[in-house]
Amino acid sequence: MNTTAIDPLTSNPNRREFLAATGAGAAAVAALAILPELGFASALRLTDPMNLGVIGIGRQGRAILAELQKIENVHIAAICDSDPSRLKSGQRRAQEAEATDDYRPLLDRKDISAVIVATPTHLHNQIVADALAAGKHVYCEAPLAHTIKDAHAIAQSAKNANNLVFQTGMQGRSDPVYTLANSFKRSGAIRDVVTARAQYHRKTTWRSPASDPNHEKLLNWKLNPDVSLGLAGEMGTHQFDVLHWYLSRYPKSVRGTGSIRLHSDGRSIADTIQCSFDYGKGLHALYDATIANSYEGKYEQIVGTMGTIKLAWTHGWLFKEADAHTQGWEVYANRQQFFNEEGITLIADATKLAAQGKLKQGIGLPHPALYYALESFIKSIANQNPVACSADEGLRATVVGIKTNEAVLAGNEITIDETLFKTEG
Repeated sequence: MNTTAIDPLTSNPNRREFLAATGAGAAAVAALAILPELGFASALRLTDPMNLGVIGIGRQGRAILAELQKIENVHIAAICDSDPSRLKSGQRRAQEAEATDDYRPLLDRKDISAVIVATPTHLHNQIVADALAAGKHVYCEAPLAHTIKDAHAIAQSAKNANNLVFQTGMQGRSDPVYTLANSFKRSGAIRDVVTARAQYHRKTTWRSPASDPNHEKLLNWKLNPDVSLGLAGEMGTHQFDVLHWYLSRYPKSVRGTGSIRLHSDGRSIADTIQCSFDYGKGLHALYDATIANSYEGKYEQIVGTMGTIKLAWTHGWLFKEADAHTQGWEVYANRQQFFNEEGITLIADATKLAAQGKLKQGIGLPHPALYYALESFIKSIANQNPVACSADEGLRATVVGIKTNEAVLAGNEITIDETLFKTEG
């Protein structure tokens, strides 16, 4: 097996010129061997400022404000939230932005070209439809919706808005480490996939204090079984999309269980779940999530006959099997020890870092995955690039998230009808 079949060095004259110009030598060759294209990815170039609006200033909305402020020539022109305290918190972060508790005046502003929809999941559909109808590019947080009907409606609205950019906020597809690792997988570096697994562990409550009792239910929508998709939908959807992307297929059924292991405060939404997916032809994947424990955090693993890829959003590793063929570049690769396992660190922009003698400084991304998802959305608008995650892929992951939540609630196996993955036209 050729683990470096990812675009051979000699096939790309730009890379030969780069090596000759920098004199980077063996370390740069090694970095290029494990890096397909990321070091030469198109840069974000905004010739004119871009005005954006952010609708929904909860925890995720505030994180979005922070990441947008890192991107040059992006201006947060308006923010919206129906909760006064959250709107005030957003104003402290984006002081020049107009603040409103109604999103419709925001959409009427001609100077705003794009909006980020970060409201509770069950409110996405109408806002997305109105934003697209107003001629705005839309980045919609994932999952797309809390029902399959609404998810289809959003995907159809995006499809009908031919000249507008719509990106689903599945962050893995924009993550430089994930893009790099997927090129390894496609090249045959881990050979045939044996199994996959993912987990989300974060000790938290999901319950927000409300100064106004009238806002308590609104703020704690994730604990409302009428609108919440629970851990499977609200958290798992992002990770299910990563599995879809890496496995190039979607599950045919899912079995789930859930229970309350810590938060016995009257809620009915499980704080701990376990799920098993059947992808057909003998391939299965496991998923577990909890907000009762933080051990090992959030990650995905793709296990193959010649290696395993482990992804942890800002970091990634390749674990090669003892009988996997070597190509020589492994001598120069950074490694980390995990008890009895040794992982090769996957480093985005390794080419540039190797040329500067800073390869070890590149371990781990400088920004959270959310930054790269937002950056790619803006790139798609400015440079007319394809979006990192389309409405169609967002629909598929959302359907899987909804069906997984159904399996958890039922405590048994749920079939996933592949016709649910398709929109009309």
